[in-house]
Amino acid sequence: MRVTIETLTGERIIPVLPDLARLRIGVFRDWPYLYDGDVAYEEKYLQFYVRSEGAAVIIARDGDSVVGASTCLPMRDEQEAIRAPFETRGLSTDDFFYFGESVLLDAYRGQGLGVRFFEERERHALTTSLANFATFCSVRRPDDHPARPPGATTLHAFWARRGFRPLPGVTCELDWKEPGHAEETPHTLDFFIKSLRGAPIPASLEMQEHDA
Repeated sequence: MRVTIETLTGERIIPVLPDLARLRIGVFRDWPYLYDGDVAYEEKYLQFYVRSEGAAVIIARDGDSVVGASTCLPMRDEQEAIRAPFETRGLSTDDFFYFGESVLLDAYRGQGLGVRFFEERERHALTTSLANFATFCSVRRPDDHPARPPGATTLHAFWARRGFRPLPGVTCELDWKEPGHAEETPHTLDFFIKSLRGAPIPASLEMQEHDA
């Protein structure tokens, strides 16, 4: 069956919250996030997207089944840990649109849906905000991490083809519990950025990692 894509905002997101929670728990349990989540926390977390006037959830459906999703919202509505690397550099979060997670079941990967998720989020950001930049972050994992699968690679090349580049030294820290762990542990995430309207990347984000 042909997969369809739909952009949901506001209260239209509420009916798919259980599907989003299920997808996030299943997909993020694997490398590289290694996230041991639960439905109650996920549905509470996803209320960010219901409450944010500018947020959107891009849904991929195969018939009636939600098989993938991707999120975005104005950075001003994101949690403090995401905003802080920009606010501490004196930047207005109104100038940034934050692209959250994309989750997709294995059977539907490699069919262009990841590209569609980026396209639809950029379209939403451009049509509903005046933000000049899209940004997101990705967990940093060492090459010798014991859970790294053989031959595992990053998505950096895919993101580069979408026009995103890394911001060396611009990081945040988030805590979550990994499978097999009793407590949450801190994780460092690196930011990537793209100019949506041709504006140059702010100079305060261009510092090298050793200067951060």
